[in-house]
Amino acid sequence: MNMAARILITGSSDGIGQAAAKLLVDQGHKVTLHARNDDRAASAHKAVPGAEGVLVGDISTIAGSKDLAQKANQAGPWDAVVHNAGLGPSSSGFQTADGFASTFAVNSLAPYVLTCLMNKPKRLLYLSSDLHSGGDDSLRDLTWSQRPFEPFQAYGDSKLHDILLANAVARCWPDVQSCSLDPGWVQTKMGGGGAPGTTEAPAGAIADFAGGERKLSGEKTGMYLGVAGPKSLKGSALDEGKQDEFVKICQELSGVKLS
Repeated sequence: MNMAARILITGSSDGIGQAAAKLLVDQGHKVTLHARNDDRAASAHKAVPGAEGVLVGDISTIAGSKDLAQKANQAGPWDAVVHNAGLGPSSSGFQTADGFASTFAVNSLAPYVLTCLMNKPKRLLYLSSDLHSGGDDSLRDLTWSQRPFEPFQAYGDSKLHDILLANAVARCWPDVQSCSLDPGWVQTKMGGGGAPGTTEAPAGAIADFAGGERKLSGEKTGMYLGVAGPKSLKGSALDEGKQDEFVKICQELSGVKLS
């Protein structure tokens, strides 16, 4: 195994994030968890007692994401950051304090703000989904302020956004390995009990990348990974113009620049 890595996993109070954290701790890595409030933070640390700590931050708002980025920089530096936090179709639809649909705010904009404001790690991983293939690549009305909210469409859109962001970062920061991952449909609070998979395979894929083994990705950046290795992408996710357009929209909405 490589030397112990320092790793931050957002949204690691349950599900895939927590499973990956447990595995990484068992492998000897130094893992910091993230939860949106104090109660979930206490529960997360109880579930992963070997974690170095838990950062608390509600990333449904720009201010909350900025605050978490500051806490992360104080707790760092990091070898890897895993942007795992996200809302599924069944838990989305509310409007945030910024006036954005929650799915976009948490799944799309928060990773952008955190990426821009946190000190660069060696490795960045963004959790996406094969549902990105149904995402709206027109990039119109990302905040769902001008059209009726559709939970499954919003989720697919956000998973496309995560890949666009990962690939934009890969181009902008060649010294950082930035990739995206489809964890598959697994049995979590988001995926539901009827999902065909468990958290074991995606946790292993996250641990492989974040811990520095990178058997799935190698040294390449800008890759879309599955639990067994590289996967093919929807064409628009590879469109540099779309990547730049998404980054520009996020910059205008958040006032935070990727540089």
